[in-house]
Amino acid sequence: MNILEFETAFKYTFNRMKGMLNILWVFVPIVGWFALGGYSVRIVQEFVKGEFKQLPEMKFGEHMALGFFMFFKALPFFIVFAILAGILSSVDPVMEGIVFIAEVIAVPMLAINFITKETVESFFEFKVIKPVFDNFKEYVFAILKSLVLGFIFCLMSFFLIGIPALIFTKNIFLADFYRRRVMNR
Repeated sequence: MNILEFETAFKYTFNRMKGMLNILWVFVPIVGWFALGGYSVRIVQEFVKGEFKQLPEMKFGEHMALGFFMFFKALPFFIVFAILAGILSSVDPVMEGIVFIAEVIAVPMLAINFITKETVESFFEFKVIKPVFDNFKEYVFAILKSLVLGFIFCLMSFFLIGIPALIFTKNIFLADFYRRRVMNR
């Protein structure tokens, strides 16, 4: 199965420049934010399917509803995680390191699983973390490539064009890892 190349990821948002204008929905409070959230979910879902040619078309109503429901479906996980992280961090300073490692290693894969399946339960399917440890080196490279791509788009943000690219591509290497290592097990 093909690994997403850095060049392909970089060019992704620029293959359909009009799609980058969807970032302007950020200026419409609440409904625009939910629409962008749903749009970002759709982007990750397409990457999990191996479809990374260009940004998808914005379907405002559909994406707003998707973003709204995904936000509320994610709340139970983040509430539980915040409570557990708070308790563990207050018990022992070493636990803060464990919480940080969980945030870096476990939460991203659980989030991709949640985005893919769109169910509350999928955020609690901890079996999706096993491929991370089975392919740890590859996972670390996916995170590093995400950081490098984010840094490049951050620099491009001075010219404004990097802002949508940064927002729309932040999880694509992790979605690619999920596609290759979790879905195809």
